[in-house]
Amino acid sequence: MNALLSLAVIGAGMSVAFQQVLNAKLRGELGSPWWAGFASYAVGLLAMLLAVLLSGGPPLSAAMIGRTSWLSWAGGIFGALFIATAILAVPRLGAATVLALIVVGQMLASLAFDHLGAFGLAQHPATPLRLAGALCLLLGVLLIRA
Repeated sequence: MNALLSLAVIGAGMSVAFQQVLNAKLRGELGSPWWAGFASYAVGLLAMLLAVLLSGGPPLSAAMIGRTSWLSWAGGIFGALFIATAILAVPRLGAATVLALIVVGQMLASLAFDHLGAFGLAQHPATPLRLAGALCLLLGVLLIRA
C-alpha cells in the first residue's frame, strides 16, 4: 500500500509541474497573470465541487465549520500565493528551476514544521542527515540552473 501511495504522490507532484506550465501558457494567452490564476482556481473549485458531490460524504455544516480554527482557513491564501508566484516565475526561470525551488521551499518549511511538531504534527527532529537531504535538494537546484 505504501508503494501505491508513493506512486500517487509522485503523480500529484507531476500534476503540479503540469499545472504550472499550463498556468504560464494561459497567462500568455490571456495577457494577465491574475486572470490566469483566477481561472486556475475557478476550474479547481469546480473540480473539488464535483469531487464533493460524487464522494457521498456529509454536506458541510455549521458544526463542521465550528470545529475549525481561523488559521486552518488560510491554506487558500498560501495556495494563491503559490499559483501567482509560479505563473510569474515559470516564463522567466523555466519550469524545472521553479519547481525545484518550490521543492526546496517545501522541504525547508516541512523540516521546520516536523522539528517543532507545529500545527499538531508528530515531532520529527531535524537531524544532520535530514538537513543534508535538504542541502542536496538545494544543490539540485544549482545543477538544474547550470
